[in-house]
Amino acid sequence: MSFLVSEELSFRIPVDLRYETNDPYAVRLTFHLPGDAPVGWAFGRDLLSGGLIGPCGDGDVHIAPADPEEALGEVLLKLQVGGERALFRAGTAPLLAFLDRTAKLVPPGQERACGTFEKHLDEALCRILAEEQNAG
Repeated sequence: MSFLVSEELSFRIPVDLRYETNDPYAVRLTFHLPGDAPVGWAFGRDLLSGGLIGPCGDGDVHIAPADPEEALGEVLLKLQVGGERALFRAGTAPLLAFLDRTAKLVPPGQERACGTFEKHLDEALCRILAEEQNAG
């Protein structure tokens, strides 16, 4: 993947792609920037999938084909936190291969069937509600 500093300057950085069946709706990217600690992002698997074929995203993550006319070309991934933004470019083919592997683990549309996901979600929601009650 390439980190786009400006229109004239970009450099390749290693990025790890991960998918975990205990969180079947999300994909995780870990960016290894030179001289910095790794930076992780998690967002919807359907956002990554949709962004490969057309502009997709709301909020902090936007994904779109770099050139909509070019099949299996490249995609642009824009990440934002507050006023800080980072733009990355990646080949579509490796991302499609990654999504294909995730679909073999949990087919799209079957995420709710992952029993552990519902259990972990319920536990997390109970923990959040308990923390809010204790704080207020």
